[in-house]
Amino acid sequence: MTTDLKNHRQYYHDSDLEKALNRVDFFRIFHTMALRYGFDHFGILLLGNEGDACTLTNRLALHDLPSGLADAYDKRHRFGDSSVFKSLHASSIPSIWKADDPHPGHGGNLLGQLGFDMLMCVPVAGINGARYVVLFLGDGADMDRQAHFALCYDAVCAFDYFYRLVLSNKAGLGLTPRETEILRWISHGKTASEIALIVSVSEHTVNSHTATILKKLDVVNRTQMVAKAIREQIIQ
Repeated sequence: MTTDLKNHRQYYHDSDLEKALNRVDFFRIFHTMALRYGFDHFGILLLGNEGDACTLTNRLALHDLPSGLADAYDKRHRFGDSSVFKSLHASSIPSIWKADDPHPGHGGNLLGQLGFDMLMCVPVAGINGARYVVLFLGDGADMDRQAHFALCYDAVCAFDYFYRLVLSNKAGLGLTPRETEILRWISHGKTASEIALIVSVSEHTVNSHTATILKKLDVVNRTQMVAKAIREQIIQ
């Protein structure tokens, strides 16, 4: 990887990125990056399609938000209705939001709902074209132009490494084509008996596949299974 990228320009996090191997390493890199630029937290969010029903929890690929904050938000609000979400689908230009900014249209005030004063969004993409956004949240002062540009570049570089070393390598998480097919039907709300008819197997076989999927994804129920599958891009 170093050879492939030797002509690319990286700056502050060069050595950390070259040594990074897993989610823990990238968690530290993005967390340090957020603090360095005056933010308290970061999040890497799979943007998905604008028309998809989505929650904040099942879109977060990596984050250091306070424990339970995303779940609490999802119980009261719909992320797809927020002005930030709509803006990210309307433009790929990095943006800075303040809690007291006017919110266009009928979109919800994501910052006010989460309890932060400032949010910076850096749209990024995986090498397969999947759209993500790196979020930085906090209660600090506004950024100057130079810091804004520097953080955008650092975030793009770090995400590129994170995607290629972690996200793309986890695609599928060992699921077979039949397991992936069953998982996709589960995400559409189909019952085991309905899936059995659709894929022409017994209901017992569907339940057996479902149990295997739960084990491979390391989750305990169908809701967590679908959320993780979306987050890891196994299904859309």
